[in-house]
Amino acid sequence: MQILLTGGTGFIGSALRDDLVACGHSVIIYTRQSIPDTTHCRYIKNLQAVADSTHLDAVINLAGASLADRRWTDNYKREIFTSRLNTTRDLLRLLERLEHTPQALLSASAIGYYGHHGDEELGEDATVAAGFSQDLCTQWEAQAQQAATLGIRVCLLRLGVVLDSGGGAMLPMARPFDFGVANWLGSGRQWLSWVHRRDVIAAIRFLLEHEELVGPFNITAPQPVTSREFCAAMKRHKRTFITAPVPAAVMRLLVGPMAEELLLNGQRVVPSALQSAGFDFSFTSVDDALAEIF
Repeated sequence: MQILLTGGTGFIGSALRDDLVACGHSVIIYTRQSIPDTTHCRYIKNLQAVADSTHLDAVINLAGASLADRRWTDNYKREIFTSRLNTTRDLLRLLERLEHTPQALLSASAIGYYGHHGDEELGEDATVAAGFSQDLCTQWEAQAQQAATLGIRVCLLRLGVVLDSGGGAMLPMARPFDFGVANWLGSGRQWLSWVHRRDVIAAIRFLLEHEELVGPFNITAPQPVTSREFCAAMKRHKRTFITAPVPAAVMRLLVGPMAEELLLNGQRVVPSALQSAGFDFSFTSVDDALAEIF
């Protein structure tokens, strides 16, 4: 296949790029960075560099400013929205002008789509609760779904908290444990719907290869854990000396509205659609994932 990938230099995208190339695919990567082409990878900084006659088999859209990179000022919240919606809009314009219509669009979203539901288990058909993340994901998914009017199969990748070494959420989550301090945030009873990066890549490849699959897919491990349970698992893999939870008030003071949205609340999400389709996770328990990472 020839695949157009946005966000192909990020934590997930770079691993996906390597996996696709290893499987024999050719990849065109849309990025702001200036990177020289390789045998199976072409890097572009403008979608206009994709000629109308280009034969793309699929498009995978992972681009977007990180939700956790900085404090949520009004300007940064706008950037979070525009970085996703504008890229998806530009991809739709590309899809409309291509002489050969790609078979599939796999477009990232997040489990923030559901909002906060306490201990309720959330499959893809769960109801939603209002919030910044929910509004963001709803608009992002709605824009991606417009590709279906062109006859393109659309899969929405509702990603959980992706864990692996070398980047992503694992770095800040592990930092206190690296100094011997075990902790959780707030009450510690909020749910963490995690997934190992290798399973994310495998799930994307699975959706790419199964032409009958369409719609939203939760990409989370089958066994979500609470923040306290994650702390206990970390202590089995890291040597710690004290346990010092971080009070909710301190987190609100340190990072503002992001604390309530991302850190002090969570979703108990399960990958119902993926498992029904026959996808097998390599890492079903957080202990297995942490053992591999550390």
